[in-house]
Amino acid sequence: MSKPKPASLPAGTVIGGYRVVRKVSSGGFGVVYLATDHDGQQVAIKEYLPSALVTRAEGELIPHVAPEKLSLYRLGLKSFFEEGRSLAQIAHPSVVSVLNFFRQNETVYMVMNYLEGASLQDFIVTARELNNKKVFRESTIRSLYDEVLRGLRIVHQHKMLHLDLKPANIFITDDDRAVMIDFGAAREVLNKEGNFTRPMYTPGFAAPEMYRRDSTMGPWTDIYAIGACIYSCMQGYPPNDAPQRLEKDQLASALTRMRGIYSDSLIEVVQWCMSLDPLSRPQSVFALQKELSREGERTYTKPSVSERVRMQFGNLMADGKKASK
Repeated sequence: MSKPKPASLPAGTVIGGYRVVRKVSSGGFGVVYLATDHDGQQVAIKEYLPSALVTRAEGELIPHVAPEKLSLYRLGLKSFFEEGRSLAQIAHPSVVSVLNFFRQNETVYMVMNYLEGASLQDFIVTARELNNKKVFRESTIRSLYDEVLRGLRIVHQHKMLHLDLKPANIFITDDDRAVMIDFGAAREVLNKEGNFTRPMYTPGFAAPEMYRRDSTMGPWTDIYAIGACIYSCMQGYPPNDAPQRLEKDQLASALTRMRGIYSDSLIEVVQWCMSLDPLSRPQSVFALQKELSREGERTYTKPSVSERVRMQFGNLMADGKKASK
């Protein structure tokens, strides 16, 4: 029988001066709530709540941690707090804005701008269901990742890594931005230090070095995930995960089927980013930006990312309706 997830905070709970409206989402490492501040402005609050380490009954505020798990819980807590502190120093339209972070109820809360829109994963699923040969146009892919990489470069300049880049964590907002959300520093600490049967990564997006305790991670680790995200925008589904690829790598044959649909240069970018050897990948975001911007000399950056994505999917939906008649 699986262990029940710790209960979310009930609506109306006040934490740090913010009133919880409802739970937005939950995962293995935390819960995100919609809340309001003193002025009634909406914010998103992420609570550190690793389900493998804590329990919490309905109506309770303080998570219960077993004594044997306390040191690991505190290690993740410290990492989550430091991540909030670092993100609060970054102001970039493609990086989620951290407005506040604080300790309460023996855990940590991170307060962020509340974003309205849809994740890149939502758009990929929509396109895949329409069964089109191209999930995204190449111009859309290049425009999207040009914007994401600008934000990621700033993150790396602040000596941070994202460590959980995937389409579900790239948010296309209603005000025309592509925003990276849900950074994974605390998750990575728990994966490295915890005695879990298998790391808790999203299959396909985690670089091989993330599965090894003795490995060194750096910008090249996030760049692998960027390559996997681009692959998903081309194919409509994630690539094989790194352990599978280490046994039998089918990436090249999968990308070969994309030739004629996407340019050789874009396919080569994906192969470069997703090299199993970290030293064979771009070692910096700047190096990847230079390569990705070559095709079309940046003419693809206008209109905005969100406008391009929504225009494309508007056309796809219209085509799908015509085909069904």
